Amino acid sequence: MECRHFGRCGSCRWYEEGYEGQLTKKAEEIKALFAPLYTGAFDIARSAPEGYRARAEFKVWHVGDTMHFAMNSIDREGVVLLEECPMVTAPIQALMWPLLDALNAAPGMGRKLFGMDFLAGRDGDIAVSMLYHRKLDDTWKAQAAELATKFGISIIGRSRKQKEVIGRDHVIESVDVAERTYRFKQIENSFTQPNPGVNAQMIGWALQQFEGLGGDLLELYCGAGNFTIPFASRFDRVLATEISKSSIHAAKTNMELNDVHNIDFVRMSAEEFVQALDGVREFNRMKGIDLPSYRLDTIFVDPPRAGMDEASCDFAARHEHILYISCNPETLKRDLEYLTRTHRIEAMAMFDQFPYTHHMEMGVKLKKAAQ
Repeated sequence: MECRHFGRCGSCRWYEEGYEGQLTKKAEEIKALFAPLYTGAFDIARSAPEGYRARAEFKVWHVGDTMHFAMNSIDREGVVLLEECPMVTAPIQALMWPLLDALNAAPGMGRKLFGMDFLAGRDGDIAVSMLYHRKLDDTWKAQAAELATKFGISIIGRSRKQKEVIGRDHVIESVDVAERTYRFKQIENSFTQPNPGVNAQMIGWALQQFEGLGGDLLELYCGAGNFTIPFASRFDRVLATEISKSSIHAAKTNMELNDVHNIDFVRMSAEEFVQALDGVREFNRMKGIDLPSYRLDTIFVDPPRAGMDEASCDFAARHEHILYISCNPETLKRDLEYLTRTHRIEAMAMFDQFPYTHHMEMGVKLKKAAQ
C-alpha cells in the first residue's frame, strides 16, 4: 500500500518494508512468543495489502471554515489532516471525500461535528455515524436526509443522550465461507470484524478445526453471531452467550437471515452461564432451554483483549475440545499457560486483521490430554 501520510499518521505504524516485510516480522515475533508452549506450524491468514478496512473512525478537524478528516499523528503531538486513506475499502474511499465536500457546503451542518465513523458492507451498503457536541434539531435532520438520499447511504447523528437515524442504523454484510454466502446485520457503534477478507479466513480456519467433532457446541462471547452462524453447520446444536442486548438481538436476526435454526442465543455473561449450568442460580433468560440435554464436549471462546480470568479458564478446561480466538497474543499466552495444564495445543493460526500495525489476532485449537 502506498500512502502519502506514512510516517506521520498514527494509524499505520509499520510500513518501511511494505506488507510482506511487516507480516514476516510479526510472524517471527508471534512464533518467538509462543515457542515455550508450541513449536508446530502456524497457519497465516493474509490481508489484502490495501482497501481492507470496512469499519473506520476519523476525527473531523476544523481549520477556519473548512472541515478535514484527521488522525492522531504517529508521535501523538497533534493530528494529521488526511488527503487519502487507502486502508479503507473502495466503497468508503469513494464516499468519504465527496461527502466531506457536501458537508462543507451545507450551512451549519458541520457546526460542532467532531468525528465520523464509516461502516460498509461488501456490496456498498454504508452507514455513516456523525458525532456532535451539540443537540441535533429538525434543520439537521432535513439536511442529513438530503445527504442520505444524494449518496444512497444511512446517516446516524449522535450527540449527548441523542441518536437520530436517517435510514438504518446498520448494514447488511455478506461473507463467503466454505462455499456458502452468509449474511449479517452489523450495527453501527457496536463491534464488528473490521477486515472482512481476514474475517472470512478466520471463520474458515475455525470450521476446519471442528471437522469430525459432532455433538453440540458451547460458545461464549458470541457477539452478533459472526462465528456462531457458520458453526451451526458443524454441530447438532449451538448454545451461545453474550452480555450485550443489542448484539443478541442482531444475532437472532442473523440466524433468521441465514435460515439457521439450531442455535440458542442467551443474553448473559460467561460467569452467569457457569452459574446456570452448575445449578448455582436460576435465570429467567434460560427458560425454555433444556441444558441437561446438551452434549457440550466442545467450547469456542472469543474474549475481549483482557482474555479470560482463571475461573473462565477452569470452566473451559472442563471440555474435551477448546477453540480460542484471541485479539491479544499476550493475554492468550497467559491463558494458554493455564489451559495447557490439562490440554495440548493441536493447531495455531495468525490472522493479520490490522496490517501495518503490531497487532495480530490468533487462533488456537486444544484437546484434553490423556490422563
